[in-house]
Amino acid sequence: MSEAVVDDIVAVLPPLLNALEALGFFQRQLHPPAFASVMNAIGAPDEALQTAHAAIGAWPEQFASLRERLDRACDETLAAFAGIREVERGNGDLVAVFRALRHLPRAQEALYPLSPQFPPVSNFFLNTANRDNADLLSRLEAGTSENAGIFHDHNEPGSRGGFSVYVPEHYTPERAMPLVMALHGGSGNGRGFLWSWLRDARSLGAILVAPTATGPTWALMGDDADTPNLMRILETVRSRWRIDSSRMLLTGMSDGGTFSYVSGLDGASPFTHLAPVSATFHPLMAEMADAARLQGLPIFITHGKLDWMFPVQTARQTQAALAAAGADVTYREIDDLSHTYPREINAELVQWLKAG
Repeated sequence: MSEAVVDDIVAVLPPLLNALEALGFFQRQLHPPAFASVMNAIGAPDEALQTAHAAIGAWPEQFASLRERLDRACDETLAAFAGIREVERGNGDLVAVFRALRHLPRAQEALYPLSPQFPPVSNFFLNTANRDNADLLSRLEAGTSENAGIFHDHNEPGSRGGFSVYVPEHYTPERAMPLVMALHGGSGNGRGFLWSWLRDARSLGAILVAPTATGPTWALMGDDADTPNLMRILETVRSRWRIDSSRMLLTGMSDGGTFSYVSGLDGASPFTHLAPVSATFHPLMAEMADAARLQGLPIFITHGKLDWMFPVQTARQTQAALAAAGADVTYREIDDLSHTYPREINAELVQWLKAG
């Protein structure tokens, strides 16, 4: 690799990764009344990235693919900041903030394939607790089989009913892996939601599946076209990779969490564990659920005290109703969590899943 290319990469990667971490912090801490204070907390990492990216010179043709990925990661990150800054200036609302944050998973998707070549990128896609895990790092450095990595099946942006899957680079068919099926929120898609979980699946060894609903959101009312689709996706994944059938988690955020109840409480559901996050639940769902299915079923409920869409009292009532019906309920209430995804809960969920 030419010296000029190396110098450019060394100059742009730290501000890029720093800006992405800041966006992750912003996304997690986002609470409408606290918008200004969260903006103040993240500072202006986009300015450093803008400067470093603008300073990159011309590269030899053989590095065009690498350059394209790096440019796209920088452009998507800066686009996210630009959208948020517009709202900060008084032009736009919460919907505009969520729209701006759609650039974050696109930036991560562009950057991730550079992980094998650049240790700082690989490190970024691990959870904090495992960034110095020598055993994990050596397994990741050993290379990726053709059956591992990120795959998309009819899951282009704007499409419905497809799925994305991540298989850890250190996957081997000799050892069955736990499965996490993570359902996006109401206006999301699986391709974007994959990145809410990838660090932890990669760090802790789980196959991650992120489907996209067949309709505008999950089938919470009326005909359920989503459960048959999830079963089709699960069958496809299990035919290609070795899954531990005793450790299959169905989880989801907001509408995705609610649908993990709708689908996961069905007596025919193959999922062994359920983990709704920031979800809503009607007591009738407990009454209508398969009684035998509920007995001892491990359910991990996570909810924020600041949730403005589904007030926390709903989650408390859900915990009581499901426990009374015989489920094995773990309840986690997070003081500073609004209606956003708490990525810090993932490691605990995987450990809970693996504990059986």
